[in-house]
Amino acid sequence: MRSTAFILLACLLLVDVRGMAISSKGRCLCMDAGVNFIKPKLIEKVEAMYPSPSCQNLEIIVTLKGNGKPLCLNPASWFAKNFIKDAQK
Repeated sequence: MRSTAFILLACLLLVDVRGMAISSKGRCLCMDAGVNFIKPKLIEKVEAMYPSPSCQNLEIIVTLKGNGKPLCLNPASWFAKNFIKDAQK
């Protein structure tokens, strides 16, 4: 009886501890500043991730045509600022 209760308690603690894993990295998708320029004709899709509690950075993720490779665009670059301004029009 005691061994069954002990095994059950150990399993519950193991499940509880495993479910509480916390990443110290944050949830930012862009690990560096990103590229400053991409030819507009190569861009398939643009996504903007605004600052949030999990990532304090503005992230602009550009998906390229053909290979579908996502790239981070530097939000401080001249190209990104003008691209966003033109997209809002």
